[in-house]
Amino acid sequence: MSDNGAFPIVSSNKPSKTARGRTNQRQSFANSIIMSKPIVSVENLGKSYLVGHNTPANERYVTLRDTVGRQIRDFGRKASDMIRGKQIVLGDEVEEFWALKDVSFELQPGEVVGIIGRNGAGKSTLLKVLSRITEQTQGRVRLRGRVASLLEVGTGFHPELTGRENIYLNGAILGMARLEIRKKFDEIVDFAGVERFLDTPVKRYSSGMYVRLAFAVAAHLEPEILIVDEVLSVGDVEFQKKCLGKMRDVGSEGRTVLLVSHNMGSISMLCKRAILLDHGSVIQDGNTSDVILSHLGSGNSALSGEAAKGQGNENGELVSAWTEGMDGNRATSFALDEEFAIVMDYRVLKELPVAPFPNFHFCDERGQPVFVTNDRDQTARFPGVYRAKCFVPGRFLNDGPYFVGVALTTTHDGVDVCFFERDALSVNIVETMSEEVSRSPRYGYGGPMPGVVRPVFEWSIEKQTSEDKTLVAM
Repeated sequence: MSDNGAFPIVSSNKPSKTARGRTNQRQSFANSIIMSKPIVSVENLGKSYLVGHNTPANERYVTLRDTVGRQIRDFGRKASDMIRGKQIVLGDEVEEFWALKDVSFELQPGEVVGIIGRNGAGKSTLLKVLSRITEQTQGRVRLRGRVASLLEVGTGFHPELTGRENIYLNGAILGMARLEIRKKFDEIVDFAGVERFLDTPVKRYSSGMYVRLAFAVAAHLEPEILIVDEVLSVGDVEFQKKCLGKMRDVGSEGRTVLLVSHNMGSISMLCKRAILLDHGSVIQDGNTSDVILSHLGSGNSALSGEAAKGQGNENGELVSAWTEGMDGNRATSFALDEEFAIVMDYRVLKELPVAPFPNFHFCDERGQPVFVTNDRDQTARFPGVYRAKCFVPGRFLNDGPYFVGVALTTTHDGVDVCFFERDALSVNIVETMSEEVSRSPRYGYGGPMPGVVRPVFEWSIEKQTSEDKTLVAM
């Protein structure tokens, strides 16, 4: 990367005459770089914007002199900024806002990495800087390969050109020869499903057609780095599944994918690594399950392993709640085969004909309910503090983060919910690949196991022969 912030693009120094030779030479040259250096390197990246504010008048009435004076001062500041080549900002006061601040990370070839965070965390700004759409204010970015970006509907497409022309235009921007694009053309059109409208200007496409064609072009023209924003949410469910499958294939082919999404299910399924951004800074970078757990638990008491106190009504209230191992020590992370307990202390405030019963609500990382469990003891309970424990056996939940809501309910005089603290606790189920723990054999499979539960059942397998009555009956 040059001192002025330019991004190098890997290409052949001596391109051959044929497209095949040029492709092979580019791949071998890229591979030689890939073997020794990360394909994406971000160092102390920062991006700031100037935001203008109009100072509210403290006085009740504003005179003509005040208005004219303010306009003159504003005009003078704008003229000065224009002469100096600075950004012209409307408003009496100018504030410097850092959308990104001191962001650093590296991506290796073949990595599929998720970028997560709340709205306004800086995710889209980061992708725009990496895609060379926006220039950074400070820091350095090194990209060793061709970059294809899908950031928002219509990005990279000329509205007056047809779908066919835009495919060739995007390929040319990526540095591909016409022959290379032609080889991928049918795959792109088939994946996007816009064959009938291929010679129609894309300005007449629906948002879904726009996205389908844009993703098909970005994924099939074989960039070394594919950057995808939340734009895939525009497509229908079937197309989203196709996109997720294609991104998984891209990663398995040794290309790098950087994905921004608020869908934690997609991030968990595609990415082994995730980066959490908040207020423009990297909060956490690591295993996807751990990062998602931090993201979903931020802002509540779940990460501390203890629920908030004081929730309740005149019949009962929450005292505290936590998770603990079988040794009695409080913890939030447990092995796949490890039994653990959800513990809740609650206070019964008055005697009721029907005892209030505690209940726990388990949800996965996407907020989808997994199961609800409750105490079945209906013995009358006098006023006082009680402790309820729910024991979750090992080899029941699949690996990954889970959130637990704690509640106290009574059916006296209808259903009365004394309190319900949603997502009060979090637990992270971790699988180790050791032989001692792995009683459910993977047979060499190292990918994520589907589902939210993963019980171990008893199996019976017997060899059948043609003389067996069971086989004949079938």
